[in-house]
Amino acid sequence: MTSPTNLTLAASLHERVHRHLFPGDGLEAAAILLCSRTPGPRIRLLAQDAVLVPHAACTQRHADYLVWPGMAIEDAIDRAEVNDLSLVLIHSHPGGLFGFSQHDDQSDHLTMPGLFQALGPLHGTAVMTPDGAILARLYQADLTQIPIDVVSVPGDDLKWWWADGQFAKRPMAFTSHARDEMARLTACVIGVSGTGSVVAEQIARLGFGQVILIDFDKLEERNLNRILNSTLQGAKSEQAKVEAFAEAVVRYRGDGVAIPLNASISSREAVLLASQADVIFSCVDTLDARHIADLIAASFLIPLFDVGVSIPTRKAGESVAIADVCGRIDYVQPGGATLQDRGVYDPVSLRAEYLRRAAPNAHLEEIQAGYLKGVAEQAPAVISLNMRAASACVIEFIARAYPFRHSSNAEHARTEFSLAANDEDFTEEGSFKKLPNPNLGRGAMEPLLGLPSLRAPKAKDKQ
Repeated sequence: MTSPTNLTLAASLHERVHRHLFPGDGLEAAAILLCSRTPGPRIRLLAQDAVLVPHAACTQRHADYLVWPGMAIEDAIDRAEVNDLSLVLIHSHPGGLFGFSQHDDQSDHLTMPGLFQALGPLHGTAVMTPDGAILARLYQADLTQIPIDVVSVPGDDLKWWWADGQFAKRPMAFTSHARDEMARLTACVIGVSGTGSVVAEQIARLGFGQVILIDFDKLEERNLNRILNSTLQGAKSEQAKVEAFAEAVVRYRGDGVAIPLNASISSREAVLLASQADVIFSCVDTLDARHIADLIAASFLIPLFDVGVSIPTRKAGESVAIADVCGRIDYVQPGGATLQDRGVYDPVSLRAEYLRRAAPNAHLEEIQAGYLKGVAEQAPAVISLNMRAASACVIEFIARAYPFRHSSNAEHARTEFSLAANDEDFTEEGSFKKLPNPNLGRGAMEPLLGLPSLRAPKAKDKQ
């Protein structure tokens, strides 16, 4: 399956552009999207910002016709030159036409050559209808068109507008109609172990067109009791977890769905592959991996679902007892509060984790026992807990792509459950203090994610 070409706007930017394009007077208005790009092979444009063309600066504004001032485009060109950005010129269709008019075609052929003279390749135009739907197209330097198959806006809800008009009415959750749309999307699962294998099993069977699987680890006999699609034979041959899972997907979905990568998410190869996804599920057990997932989601404007479980213990006389059985699911939307903003990790905890790996003798007092904190258990029987958390994680995606809740999805930025207390708590997006994010919409700019360790190798290094 070929991944669709895509234009993505964070919900906050989409809302700002929508307000400007529809000021309430029923006349066309215009803006210019400043877009970074993802690394190939998939074409994805990521809207970083917008130049809003002042209404009064337009020499003509009608219900079906607009004349822009050249200065607005020159301003956008100046801003785009700095980081080699693509421009998408967008205007409103107050009458609701989800298509390009003959006047739009004529205008593009007059405007596009000037963009290619001033900037590099790949620029485009778009129209927005009153309901916020966007239709976009790209041009190459010879004015050959590249259709944008889908425009996505990941916010409290996940929205896609398809150029072919399919799914104009949002599918109902849990239906074959929703499955048909998911068949056009690519999901990435980072960490295909205890929780991750259960997440991956669900999304593969839900019908995602492609499922990217990223994990550096190999199967061992001690984790056969909690990793779906693992086998004794695979453990004995030290098969990569992602390869074992991909083989299983082939048996019930066929070839070309599972895309396994046996590598650390901290590697350049893994970051490049994850950048191609429409949604990311982070099912890792280290803070460093969550940090990278956070950076990928922000840099490439990909919605992120992060899941974790924990079984804290307490002293009970001379023995140890279960204090709680917990799970956490965070939904991170582009431009929203990141996992770092939410306190999932911070620079201090990242450094401490690094020291435990690099100098374990310096942290002998810290017991790292995996699932059961304080108990050295090599093969914990936690598949039921993992399934509970993994199911909640995938349901969170479904609720945002195909809303069914009685309350707003904004109230469910974080879900935490305690099985010991039989309790479930929700935290709304606005409760987290959001810091400026310099990586937002960074795209393919080097070094990837702003990390020197992920810089593209020089030509001599490739030999």
